Amino acid sequence: MSFLKKDFIFQNVNKLKGVGPQLSKYLKKKRIEKIKDILLNLPYSETDRSKISTIKDLKIGKIQTIKVQVKKLNFPRIRNLPNKIICEDETGKIDIVYFNSRESYLRKIFPLKQWVIISGKTNLFRNNFQITNPDYVTNLDKIDHVVKNIPKYSLTKGINEKKYRFISEQVTNNLPAIDDWLSNEFLKTNSLITWNEAIKNLHHSDDSKKNQSKSFRRLVFDEICANFLTLSENRQRIKRQKQKKFFSKNLSSNIINKLAFRLTNSQKEVLDEINADLLSDKRMFRIIQGDVGSGKTIVSLLSISNVIESNYQCALMAPTEILANQHYELAKKIFQDKKININFLTGKIEKKERSKILENLLNGKIDIIIGTHALFQKKIKFKNLGLVVIDEQHKFGVKQRLDLANKGGKNCDLLLMSATPIPRTMMMSLYGDMDVSKITEKPSIRKNIITLSKPEKKINELWTYLKKQINQKNQVFWVCPLINESNFLDYSSAKKKFDIINRIFPNKVGLIHGSMEKTEKEKILDKFLNRQIHILVSTTVIEVGIDFPNANLIIIENSNKFGLSQLHQLRGRVGRGNKQGTCILLFKDGLSKNAIERIKILKTSNDGFYIAEQDLKMRGYGDIAGFQQSGSKSYRFADPFVHQDLFKLAENYILKISDAMDQKKYNFLLKLFDKAEIINESEI
Repeated sequence: MSFLKKDFIFQNVNKLKGVGPQLSKYLKKKRIEKIKDILLNLPYSETDRSKISTIKDLKIGKIQTIKVQVKKLNFPRIRNLPNKIICEDETGKIDIVYFNSRESYLRKIFPLKQWVIISGKTNLFRNNFQITNPDYVTNLDKIDHVVKNIPKYSLTKGINEKKYRFISEQVTNNLPAIDDWLSNEFLKTNSLITWNEAIKNLHHSDDSKKNQSKSFRRLVFDEICANFLTLSENRQRIKRQKQKKFFSKNLSSNIINKLAFRLTNSQKEVLDEINADLLSDKRMFRIIQGDVGSGKTIVSLLSISNVIESNYQCALMAPTEILANQHYELAKKIFQDKKININFLTGKIEKKERSKILENLLNGKIDIIIGTHALFQKKIKFKNLGLVVIDEQHKFGVKQRLDLANKGGKNCDLLLMSATPIPRTMMMSLYGDMDVSKITEKPSIRKNIITLSKPEKKINELWTYLKKQINQKNQVFWVCPLINESNFLDYSSAKKKFDIINRIFPNKVGLIHGSMEKTEKEKILDKFLNRQIHILVSTTVIEVGIDFPNANLIIIENSNKFGLSQLHQLRGRVGRGNKQGTCILLFKDGLSKNAIERIKILKTSNDGFYIAEQDLKMRGYGDIAGFQQSGSKSYRFADPFVHQDLFKLAENYILKISDAMDQKKYNFLLKLFDKAEIINESEI
């Protein structure tokens, strides 16, 4: 079978018999637009219609299958009365009732004095058994079509099981014998089955419900491979040859010697990895993974200094203005007296000043530009951009990374940073197109945050403690899960808590939540940063990465409702100076075993990577903070924790084939999982 015949499954569903414009519209609601989407829409369960019951043994409310003889057809001429077919077997009688049905259709499927198979939900009406609008009616010749376990799919209004089964079986029963991209030897060695066998099993048996069945594991392996192939291709496109940056490390060495602290061994190792990339003839495409407070920013600024020494410009982008401004202030401090021109650019800069900045970027008078997404607008051009650094990388997907790399030009290196610790299998799936550096140590001046837990019914005991913190000129975060009170959820609301705390500490409290305008939110954060307010009541929108050096206490209400990684990220907002940070986890009575375990882990560990691993085990990869929220959940079937062995197998497989990849051979796989568009983007 040639690879061209595989195109059958990439055609639109309206090519199938019985799929017209209206049904296509209903299917689109379930994200089923192409025939391959039907193959990937796996059944979630089965309906057991495999046993034929006698009428006397029927049970009310259950779906059952019967073999009966048609005795009488009753078609009343009075409107709104249902059509009724009276049937019987050797044990009794049953009425088959239809509303809004055509007489000609019923006469066709219920021939008088003939035996038929009927399957549907049994009910009782006036002491008579009855099935209303049965799911299936067929003659004895087609008994095998009905008397069996029938797959159940997640459907939407306008599509019933019978209709969907008709189009699904068109596809699975007529699936072309596809040449497998995996060799027979590889399949046998790794206990995998062929693609065709796996797909048919998944739709015709209960394999789809077992995430470790051979059929499901084959689909998972293919999905992982498709993702890794995409990342591999992305890596090859970005890491093209560039002009070497010949530089000495005089400037960075001078800065390191004047720092008020010593770099950790982990920071030094990462800096060496970055410098090796900068000196390479291939473009750098690297991400620094580091826990909150591990010192990623200083490493990026030292890297920037080496690029500037080579007479290149650098750009540093952050997701918010307040974080970008903090980077700007730190850069000015680090590069003072170094004759380096640093500038700041956001969307708020006035037109006249903005024009001057753009002119200076173009003529090379600006060495470092720091700002928000405004840095990458089309009008902004550089004379000689050599390095782009992007903070909080987890907000960008694969295609966006490709676009960002393109912004810098073919001779520009790209360095990304993320403060969200991610387990290895997730790193592979998210950032497999990038080189990864990890900062695993924290600076010696940073103390481990003390984590305490307290029942919410004793919340009044905290007011004296808060007063003491404020008197010691410490600032406080108070985090609530909801903005407003809810009639359905017994969670604390930020607005209500703000009112309570503001009455106790008047004019010392601020409020921030996700429904606020961005400018208003940044205004409140700025007040907190400048110590105009002492307590900040917030939802979980506290920006990752921002330093509030005087915030040394965070109180988290309903802490048992948050995941481990999210609690760890929130905890990382305090203790970022040289003072001791404290986190108090408030909880309601009646904690689940899982919630008790989460609190216990947080109280005993400050290691973000360990905590992320535990979170992955307890909640699954879709809920890890900064992962699901970023829209980066790359998999429909694979789970980086459940299928760790398949991730490792796929990684080794792709490493062997990627250099000499037969694009045509694997294009089917890429198209199947919607990766082909990324692969086929115009080259950088």
